[in-house]
Amino acid sequence: MKFVDEAVIDIAAGNGGAGCMSFRREKCIPFGGPNGGNGGKGGSVWFVADRNLNTLIDYRYNRRHEARNGEAGRGSDQFGAAADDIVLRVPVGTMVKDFETDQILAELIEPDVPVLLCKGGDGGFGNLHFKTSTNRAPRQKTPGWPGEQKKVRLELRVLADVGLLGMPNAGKSTLITAISNARPKIADYPFTTLHPNLGVVRVAPEKSFVVADIPGLIEGAAEGAGLGHQFLRHLQRTRLLLHVIDAAPVSDAVDPVKEAKALAKELEKYDPELAAKPRWLVLNKLDMVPADERAARCKDIVKRLKWKGPVFEISALAREGLQPMLHAIYEHVRAQVEQPAPPVDPRFEAPAAPAPVVEETVRPVRAARKVAKATQADNDEPVDPRFAPIEPEADESPAPAAPVRRRTRAA
Repeated sequence: MKFVDEAVIDIAAGNGGAGCMSFRREKCIPFGGPNGGNGGKGGSVWFVADRNLNTLIDYRYNRRHEARNGEAGRGSDQFGAAADDIVLRVPVGTMVKDFETDQILAELIEPDVPVLLCKGGDGGFGNLHFKTSTNRAPRQKTPGWPGEQKKVRLELRVLADVGLLGMPNAGKSTLITAISNARPKIADYPFTTLHPNLGVVRVAPEKSFVVADIPGLIEGAAEGAGLGHQFLRHLQRTRLLLHVIDAAPVSDAVDPVKEAKALAKELEKYDPELAAKPRWLVLNKLDMVPADERAARCKDIVKRLKWKGPVFEISALAREGLQPMLHAIYEHVRAQVEQPAPPVDPRFEAPAAPAPVVEETVRPVRAARKVAKATQADNDEPVDPRFAPIEPEADESPAPAAPVRRRTRAA
């Protein structure tokens, strides 16, 4: 099957059905009243990720997808039927973008989770909808609402944990064949790989990760040299990049260090975030280098590149040095995978802390009286005066007498 990772399609939801204006006409029923039903809802357009698909070839030639319109309402209180929705199945990892604004509308990463892209129009109202106690014979109706229409671009980005990066004929396809069950095309000429290949690497029981092999890059890929850099989008979801270098080039004129630096520049031109991802150096084809020269050649390449990260010396064809590299890759990937927090059972949740009690600020004397009364009421015993709270003594000094006014008889 041909691998297609990009397509432009038009999607359109169905229009809602129009409402109906009708009145009941029967013998011996002079005032039947309105009986026009509402219109049906138009069909919507949904997208669903399917793990059984790996290409967008179904949308390369079939570029128009329309849902049906809803049925119009009819008399005798008959509502129009709603139209069926249409479901477009795409591979897992597909991004849906608006063709004009390049805005991301949906990113389908989880399989079998429907995403609504175009909503169908609602049906119009019949005159039965407008009947009230004061308007018993309405003669109005509304048309159905139009459905949404969009022109979208579908971009497939494979879901992989590790991406293989390198120049043509660096041995990437041989490496993914050696560590997984993937069987890409392998030949002795450049650009053998024309589309990404995925392989599942099993390090141990229940320990695995996914590797993606993309076509090789050359200097000037940003300007369209070779196959271009359009396949680099498949590495944007990876957690680790393996930079595969041919340590034994066929021609002496080929400098692996110069090629590695050119590839790093191409990554910067395409996406700085992709260039900032963790990148490990893999020196391949060491089986073609004499055993006494391997260490010196690998040391020279690392020194000229000024490489500070991990370096692995392997031979994919001879299966040499692969196991230490695979175990290191798995530990790195596992450390970056976010483990979801387990759900908390409400039955075993910690009890909530009691709210702090706010004490009233009362006078000491009044508080002492309350304590004394409460103690006496509880025990029904008299309070020992020695332990009774001291109350402020009242002022018992006699009040000054008012002056007495005597009345005298006038002489």
